[in-house]
Amino acid sequence: MIKVGIVGGTGYTGVELLRLLAGHPHVQLVTITSRSEKGVAVADLFPNLRGLVDLEFSEPLIDNLKSCDLVFFATPHGVAQDLVPEVLKAGIKVIDLSADFRLRDIALWEQWYAQTHRAPQLVEQAVYGLPEFNRSAISTANVVACPGCYPTSVQLGLMPLLEAGCIDVSDIIANSASGVSGAGRQASVANLFTEVSDSFKAYAASGHRHQPEIEQGLADIAGGPVGITFVPHLLPINRGIHTTIYANLLEADIDVQALFEQRYQNEPFVDVLPSGSHPQTRSVRGSNYCRIALHRPGNGNKLVILVAEDNLTKGASGQAVQCMNIMQGLDEGTGLASPALMP
Repeated sequence: MIKVGIVGGTGYTGVELLRLLAGHPHVQLVTITSRSEKGVAVADLFPNLRGLVDLEFSEPLIDNLKSCDLVFFATPHGVAQDLVPEVLKAGIKVIDLSADFRLRDIALWEQWYAQTHRAPQLVEQAVYGLPEFNRSAISTANVVACPGCYPTSVQLGLMPLLEAGCIDVSDIIANSASGVSGAGRQASVANLFTEVSDSFKAYAASGHRHQPEIEQGLADIAGGPVGITFVPHLLPINRGIHTTIYANLLEADIDVQALFEQRYQNEPFVDVLPSGSHPQTRSVRGSNYCRIALHRPGNGNKLVILVAEDNLTKGASGQAVQCMNIMQGLDEGTGLASPALMP
């Protein structure tokens, strides 16, 4: 059994990790931390885990994590930097769900997250945890930086095209809409039910902090700079992401449906839908699947890529568990094969 700890177990990604790991056949949950909820039973805070997780929250101290083989950090940005070095020094592997180790450019990270990076020495050794692109590196990693939810949808939607070099990489547009859980579990007037219900809006249109991560990831895939305009939107739903990407094909005769089907045919969690389909967020709710559909209006050179994923699962905790499976030499679908929740 893999002895697993979670630092930051009270947010939405933390409880999603708990839900997934509680049913994982090769995992023993040994530590769940939270400074504010120290001593509180997990099942008291999250009744859905009653009878499944028999632990109390403890303080996030290295002494409480030393029995672990692997630790997930489901903490706010900037928090993991203080404890991860100690965890790695103890010989424990790390998967960080925050943005602390995603960007290789430290100055750029500090610019977007408005704080000083306190563990820059670990950024170079951190492996970006997008299995469909980085599977081999993830398998031998000691620290994995789990991708953001928006960047996951954009990168998976563009990967086959960038690898084939068949689109104009100077002018790509991605409009992404996320459920409210993407903003986290902290109290915020902007996220109250009466503020988001029956409404739809764009935000951070002049620049979102996932932009540099998206640009870095796309450049890694393409082997050079990729110009993309990214605009996030807020959906009045609990969970889910729908991303619409617009790109210009360089050649009119390319079979993009065949290209995507071939590229993802062996990927367990990327589902290329039949031509003409329109993926829905409810088709991935609570699952680790990413569903993609392709459209060419008027059969011209403009390509529209539709991507649906659950921001808490494939966009965060599910992908983190997928990375854990790869790191531990397990079938990467272990504990993640549940279908989406319907209705």
